[in-house]
Amino acid sequence: MQRRLVLSAPLFVPSSAFGANDRLNYGLIATGGRGRYLNRNFQKLGNQCAALCDVYEPHLELAKKEAPAGVKTYRDYRELLQQPGLDAVVVASPDHQHAPMLMAALAAKKDVYLEKPLSKSLEESQRIIAAVRASKQIVQVGMQRRSAPAVMKAKALLDDGVLGRITLVKPQWHWNIAKPLNNSPLEGTLDWKGFLGSARQRPLEPMRFRYWRYFWDYAGGNMTDQGTHLMDVVQWFMKSGPPRSAIAHGYVAKMTGAEHADVFSAVYEFDKFMVTWTLDYANAFQNGWSITFMGDKGTMILDDAGYRVFAEPWKKGAEPTHEEQAPVPIEAHIENFTQCVRTRQEPNCPVEIAAQAVAGPHLANLALQQGRKVTFPA
Repeated sequence: MQRRLVLSAPLFVPSSAFGANDRLNYGLIATGGRGRYLNRNFQKLGNQCAALCDVYEPHLELAKKEAPAGVKTYRDYRELLQQPGLDAVVVASPDHQHAPMLMAALAAKKDVYLEKPLSKSLEESQRIIAAVRASKQIVQVGMQRRSAPAVMKAKALLDDGVLGRITLVKPQWHWNIAKPLNNSPLEGTLDWKGFLGSARQRPLEPMRFRYWRYFWDYAGGNMTDQGTHLMDVVQWFMKSGPPRSAIAHGYVAKMTGAEHADVFSAVYEFDKFMVTWTLDYANAFQNGWSITFMGDKGTMILDDAGYRVFAEPWKKGAEPTHEEQAPVPIEAHIENFTQCVRTRQEPNCPVEIAAQAVAGPHLANLALQQGRKVTFPA
C-alpha cells in the first residue's frame, strides 16, 4: 500500500517574529557566491547584517548591494571582528581559512556559523574541536540536511526498520559542469596575500582564486566539499562513526588545470556495511545528489526532491511504499543557529558531528594521493 506524506511547516519561530533587540547582529566574512547566498537568507529571516569582509573588491561590492545602507566593509577579517555590537559572524571562506577565521572569532568571543567542510585535515578537525570546547561560543557548521524536516522523517523510517538490514549505501553527485579552468586576468582588486593566508606563498594565478576548491593548498576538492554533506547523512542514518578504511580512484576528466579530480569513486569500510561515494562532473544523468540505502527489506532513495522507499523484492515499475517530496531548506538550519545563539543550546550540527562527517572524505583523499588503502588512525 502506497503512503504519501505531506510535509508540514518547519517547527521554528522565525527571527522576524522577535523584536528588533532580539535580532541577530552579524558580520559576513567572505562574500563570494555562497557567502552572498547565506547573507540573503540570514536577512530574510529578520537578522541584521552589520559588517562585510572580503579580499576581493568586486565580491564586496556585490554584497554591499544586498546589505543595509551604511554597512561597514573590511578587507581584513581581524578588523571586522573588532567591530562593536556583533553577536556573531558567518564564515563562508575557502576551506584553508576556516580554522584561522574560526579561531580568531572564538578569541573575539563571537558565535559562528561556519560553512562546511569543517577542516582541511583530520588533525585540524581535532584542533578545532578543542578550541570550540575551550570557549563558550555557539558554532553551527553549515550542513543543512541536519535541520531538514523531510530528512528527519526519512531517518525515522529507517530507524523503524522499513529497510531491514542495510548492507550497501551509495551516495553520488552528478553534474555536467566540468570545463577547463579560466586563468584569464581578474577584474577588480584582489588582496592575493590575504587570500593565501597561511597557505604556500606563490605568484598570483587567477584560476587558483576563481576555482580554489580544486587545488590542494586551499581545499580537499569535491571529495570533502560535497562528500561532507552526503557522508554525514550516511553516518547519521546508520548510527555509525567514521569509516575504518578507504580506497579511492579518480582523475581530471575535463577540468584542465585542476589538481582535484572531477570524476572519482571512494569505497569505505564500516563494521557491518559498506559505502561507495561517487562523483561525476562530466555527466548529468540522475542530476544532482542522491543517497541510496539498500536493505534486505527495502531500498530508500534520498535526494534534493525528498525520499522514496521501494519494497523488496523490487520489481520494475513498482510504486514507492513511502514517499515525500520536499527540498532541503537552508532557512531551517540558519534559524536553528540563531535560536541557539539566544538560548545557548547546542545547534543541530556542532563541530564534533562536522568532524566525523569530513573524516571519511579526508581518508579517501589520502588514499587517492597515496594510491593505496588507508586505515583510520587510532
